Amino acid sequence: MRKFVKRLICLLLVVVTVLGVVSFPIIKSGYSLYKETITNTPVEVKVEQIRSGDTYAAYEEISPVFIDLLVRSEDRRFYSHSGFDIISFSRAIVANFFSRSYSQGGSTLTQQLAKNMYFSFEKQLERKVAELLVAFDLERMYTKEEILALYCSMAYFGNRCYGVKQAARFYYNTDVSQLDDIQSYQLVETLKAPSVYNPSVMNDKR
Repeated sequence: MRKFVKRLICLLLVVVTVLGVVSFPIIKSGYSLYKETITNTPVEVKVEQIRSGDTYAAYEEISPVFIDLLVRSEDRRFYSHSGFDIISFSRAIVANFFSRSYSQGGSTLTQQLAKNMYFSFEKQLERKVAELLVAFDLERMYTKEEILALYCSMAYFGNRCYGVKQAARFYYNTDVSQLDDIQSYQLVETLKAPSVYNPSVMNDKR
């Protein structure tokens, strides 16, 4: 039994070492992308640009029902992590391994916000590193409520609607503060695939 444990530990050390060697160039490249990005447009400047836009809605303006459903659907441990959720990340790695695809990303809401703020949507590992570093900055500089408001004001809801404020007006002709349970649920589902699940498409199928 002891020999087995020793061999297992040795194997794990080898795997970790190999992964470290392989991933170092990616991490280095991702860090360079991060530094270049925030040098060109610092996080606080980008945030002020979002807040000054027409699609921005402050946390207090957004329906609590929508906020609650969003967190439960997209990032259950949002209030307890610091921008990175190791549980979701590990689960996504396992799922992607067995499906031999990159169907799951394991990103937190903060990481998704970082991506929406700065980066393209290609699933490149260097971009994921840079995205994570921006997420850490956001968590350090802003409250959870501020991060949620920024995310909700940038997320795409289909039909050229950027931000839940615009989506509430377009799909339901209502204010973002007045979204009810059903409307909130439909909009949260829309985030998974805006061209497939948005309320206009789903209503046409009924």
